[in-house]
Amino acid sequence: MFKSKITFLLFFLFFTFYSQAQEIAVLKYNGGGDWYANPTALRNLIAFCNSNLNTTIKEKPKTVEVGSSAIFQYPFIHMTGHGNVVFSTEEADNLRNYVLSGGFLHIDDNYGMEPYLRKELSKVFPDKKLEEVGKNHEIFNDTYSFPDGLPKIHEHDNKRPQALGVFHEGRLVLLFTYESDLGDGWEDASVHNDPESIREKALKMGANIINYAFKH
Repeated sequence: MFKSKITFLLFFLFFTFYSQAQEIAVLKYNGGGDWYANPTALRNLIAFCNSNLNTTIKEKPKTVEVGSSAIFQYPFIHMTGHGNVVFSTEEADNLRNYVLSGGFLHIDDNYGMEPYLRKELSKVFPDKKLEEVGKNHEIFNDTYSFPDGLPKIHEHDNKRPQALGVFHEGRLVLLFTYESDLGDGWEDASVHNDPESIREKALKMGANIINYAFKH
């Protein structure tokens, strides 16, 4: 009986991921942080991917809560913000099950969330730590090449950009982009007045992340 339930669950997850493979979501979390930051970012990244990677992602991303079973509908979930993040035990368990079942979580620090995030990720992965993703990783050498690794989009504290990740059985399941501000580069041009070359760099890196999530 137990084995049949596991088989059904695996079938359900497989069917769900691949039937919804062209829809992505923004993660809504508790703690007071602005999970809704960069409202135009994902929309622009989706448009870029659909134009350049031949994806057919729905143009408007969904919003999904950390503790909801609905997260299993999306192969890619994006999380951002500037401030506090809090995961309950149940939410941490749900998020861990999501990525270990085949989902991919991209967290982009919009400046200020890093100390809170690290604390909460210890609940999600009590036996794993964030580790730097080397510049030779596939995610930097996919459709677009980034030989120096994660690009710097916005400057804050004169720190180098870091791509930090969690791996499971050789697969990158969580990517935390820190001191880069990719999401700011995805926003409408009028928001930050970034040069087109900077926005293009951010969008290309984002496209690599989406492509990796969809392939793995």
